[in-house]
Amino acid sequence: MRRRTLLAGLTAGLVATGAGPVLASGRHVLHVRPGDYVQAAVDAVTGRPGCTIVIHPGIYREVVKVPTEAVELTLRGATRDPRDVVIVYDNANGTQKPDGSGTYGTAGSATFTSAAPGLTVRDLTLANDWLRADHPEITGTQAVAAYVTADRSSFDNVRLLAHQDTLFVDTTALDVFDRQYFHRCYIEGDVDFVFGRATAVFEHCHFHTVQRDVNFTPKGMVFAPSTARANPHGILALRSRITSAAEDAAYKLARPWVPSYETTAWSSLVVRDTWIGPGVDPVAPYTNMREAYPWQTMRFREFANSGPGAVISVPENRPQLAAAEAEAHTKRAYLGDWRP
Repeated sequence: MRRRTLLAGLTAGLVATGAGPVLASGRHVLHVRPGDYVQAAVDAVTGRPGCTIVIHPGIYREVVKVPTEAVELTLRGATRDPRDVVIVYDNANGTQKPDGSGTYGTAGSATFTSAAPGLTVRDLTLANDWLRADHPEITGTQAVAAYVTADRSSFDNVRLLAHQDTLFVDTTALDVFDRQYFHRCYIEGDVDFVFGRATAVFEHCHFHTVQRDVNFTPKGMVFAPSTARANPHGILALRSRITSAAEDAAYKLARPWVPSYETTAWSSLVVRDTWIGPGVDPVAPYTNMREAYPWQTMRFREFANSGPGAVISVPENRPQLAAAEAEAHTKRAYLGDWRP
């Protein structure tokens, strides 16, 4: 089962089972151990800028929400191996809330949510292990691992695991261009599993498409940006790699997302200097989410990619940046004066 695979590799017995005390080891550093709740530590440091929460090896089955007031917070695993610390839950878009007030919705399904400016997350796993097969009665199958807003959000050596809509890179408002940076991260899923309107840079990351039921064609898409029309920078993937557990050409690289609440969105995606494996369809790597917003009208570009999924067999199906244009699509150009 997916859930057992997701949690494999942890030290036996290190499973959080209740709300124990959060142990402080200094004025600005809190330690979370199995039996504690990560959310309790977040609550304890909210309003105290620049704190660090160190999470010790274990599986923490809970929903974690970092509020705006937790400025410059760092969350990190106690070891350098992100498999040692897993924060996981299993809400989906269509999951009913316990209070009977309706369903969670896509953003509300997230295991981890942050609206804190200057957030740093490192050396841990954020996961949503909700499974479609276990809930055939639910049609809202988006199940988010991380929903991130606010400016200067940085993730380093983090695993993000789910199926549909794994990572939601969003902004605090429609007219705000919040910046996010992902470095050495592993992100897996199937449908639109990196999506949203943030200015988001992925460097040295590994995107992995999972196997799906054979009846799905295509099986899914890696990216689904919903960039604001006024924002010159959307999602940038550079010096990364894309692999797949599915058969060759089963996946699309991207499709545009134009939400009903932001119909002027102009999706922007640049994939450059990246190895694209055979799981991505090289002949037609892009597709539409809605016919009213064809991908050809969006800002989808590639540059200097390699691998069997990057072969340009039909040039009009995969627009390329000229060398001069590529100079405007770098980490520095997207992140500006922020140096994560």
